[in-house]
Amino acid sequence: MGDENDIEVLKMMEASLKELREKEGELEDLEALNQSLIVRERKSNDELQEARKELINGLKEISSHAQIGVKRMGELDPKPFLEAMKRRYNEELAEKRASEVCSLWEEYLKDPDWHPFKCTKLEGKEEYEEVINDEDEKLRDLKNEMGNEVYKVVTLAIMEINEYNPSGRYITSELWNYGEGRKATLKEGVKLLLKLWDTSGE
Repeated sequence: MGDENDIEVLKMMEASLKELREKEGELEDLEALNQSLIVRERKSNDELQEARKELINGLKEISSHAQIGVKRMGELDPKPFLEAMKRRYNEELAEKRASEVCSLWEEYLKDPDWHPFKCTKLEGKEEYEEVINDEDEKLRDLKNEMGNEVYKVVTLAIMEINEYNPSGRYITSELWNYGEGRKATLKEGVKLLLKLWDTSGE
């Protein structure tokens, strides 16, 4: 009777081991499938990024006042600098001074040691975001000396650089939806390209 119980237990163990081996095989197959899908996703993502890059490069060459276009992220708009200088100097001197001050701020924007941000906790969340530090000495002096409009273009430029190229601290080009003030989708860029292609054939 004891032998029969032992045989029964051995059969159950063998069945369990067989099932375990089958499950291990299934798991290995799933892991291989998962790796294959990850590789495909990376390849597709690389192709999409390359297509986006080519679209941006192609649209740079086309001067279009369309809703979708290429925006240079982190580029300073010189107009507010000129307007601020016109309040102090005659037209000729204002242009010269505005160009000098704008160039100086372009250099400040490239400086990786200058980080005029602070982290604030998002309300009701455990996440933090970087925002402009109003106590930054350079920015505070800029606002006092040049006014709010110049301050706005400089802080917009540094925010764009921080978002789109924080490690390089230089201007990058981005496919942009000017109508909605946001990064354009690849689909929107392709639609524009097709529209431009249709109108050039007419």
